[in-house]
Amino acid sequence: MKSSDCSRRKLLQYLAGSPLLAGLDNLPLIAAERLDDRDYIAESAEWAVNVFDMENVALKNLSQAHWTYVSQGVDDELTLRANRAGYERLHLRARRLVDVSTISKQTELLGHTLASPIIMAPVGGLGMAHTNGEIEAALGARNTGHKMILSTAATFGIEDVTAARGEPVWYQLYATNIWEITQGILRRVEASGSDVLFLTTDIPDRNQDRMRRFDQNSDACTDCHIPGTTFADRTMLQGLNAPRNISSQNMAMDWAWLRRLRDSTDMKIVIKGITHPEDARLALSAGVDAIHVSNHGGRADESGFATIDSLPEVVDVVRGRIPVIMDGGIRRGMDVLKALALGANAVCIGRPYIWGLAAFGQEGVSKVLQILDHELEVAMRQAGTPSLADITRDTVR
Repeated sequence: MKSSDCSRRKLLQYLAGSPLLAGLDNLPLIAAERLDDRDYIAESAEWAVNVFDMENVALKNLSQAHWTYVSQGVDDELTLRANRAGYERLHLRARRLVDVSTISKQTELLGHTLASPIIMAPVGGLGMAHTNGEIEAALGARNTGHKMILSTAATFGIEDVTAARGEPVWYQLYATNIWEITQGILRRVEASGSDVLFLTTDIPDRNQDRMRRFDQNSDACTDCHIPGTTFADRTMLQGLNAPRNISSQNMAMDWAWLRRLRDSTDMKIVIKGITHPEDARLALSAGVDAIHVSNHGGRADESGFATIDSLPEVVDVVRGRIPVIMDGGIRRGMDVLKALALGANAVCIGRPYIWGLAAFGQEGVSKVLQILDHELEVAMRQAGTPSLADITRDTVR
């Protein structure tokens, strides 16, 4: 951005916020560049003021196929929309005359001290958003000190991502339909130093209409997808001699399978995809270390039920015996506060940091995390909650 453009935009920002101009209708110069428009395109990560600004740039940068993959839900996308709308039914109960001069977002989770309760969710194939995919995402997380969970379907291997992050990352497991291959993946993850495993349970099958409309043999797809490749070609399966027809999902997976997994590793196990209170009770009985309330960002079932609505039901079953993590529809720091108020110990974000990655690489990822952290601090001050421990169900109505 030229210095003259920068100066002009700063002048517009100043004028737009000036009380001297409040109520004036005839400001064509400002109207031409209103900074709150959904079509506002930030020239750099610095100019993004919320995660939706990153979404605008990502939409511009991504191919139609990749944008569809990132943004889609399943069936009529009722669950996708419900995840976002759920936060609108919850309202902050603002408190006054509380000393909020110092805000602490620090929390303890699964044997780790986190500077923020906001965690980067596992996302498969981040190479679709940036050439260096998970490497850039890890560098962005390193800049801000946030935890990152790596997907089994990642573009890069856990060794390279761990090096970029500067510490072991947590790992999300797609339980394949072959036990020996799953064990091979686990041994590689353990060797990287990772000690927390997220087992995805919420997509035994699904129906994604929008992606099915793309011809995967077209030039647009074969530019970055090699025809004939399968899940066996994923980086995390390299060297395991996985058969070509291996499935990323294990439709026979049950509670007995989970106990077998529990006995096969010393990693802490988080069961990801729980939304039913009875499943939460069974997860406790199976000896998991945490529960992750998730419907895969609206990409799993078409229940039409938001994770923020499932969260209290699960929390009431768990009763503080193990941590509860949740994701789904989080776009603001206020959303994070609402999830924490309903009993979550931490939250995961997915699409917002994908937008940042697609927009500006590691700088975009860092900026998204900084934005959400700042918004959470603002929300905590409004709520009169200087620490996460001060956030309770009484914080929202």
